[in-house]
Amino acid sequence: MALNSLPAIESVPGLSTAERAAILDHLFEPCVPLHTLSVSLLTENTFDSYDDLISSIAIQLTDLAESNSTSDSEWLDSILAAHPRLGQTNVESSQSRAEQAQLNTDGHSSAQSLADLNALYEQTFPGLRYVCV
Repeated sequence: MALNSLPAIESVPGLSTAERAAILDHLFEPCVPLHTLSVSLLTENTFDSYDDLISSIAIQLTDLAESNSTSDSEWLDSILAAHPRLGQTNVESSQSRAEQAQLNTDGHSSAQSLADLNALYEQTFPGLRYVCV
């Protein structure tokens, strides 16, 4: 789904569950735990823009992050883990494929550096593959 092929924002509540999940997959990463968290939000609310929709999902994710519940923390971890490792070549979303292609521009040394950084990050933050750069 290309960005210009997203349905009109006002049509989102009337879309099927699969279509709403596809919107989430396009805006974020394909992730069943995110579908579970947010597909109903797209039915129950109307949004003025996709930025507003994204902000509403950010609130849901922040609520999970601020929760004292272990299951909420695990749920958030599973959503964040949907993001591919830096330099990973087998990714599901077209946006991630484009991002990853920009990272692997100088061959083996770049790929090895990214693999080393991923390993260090995952050792520091067990269970997470998400790296903000």
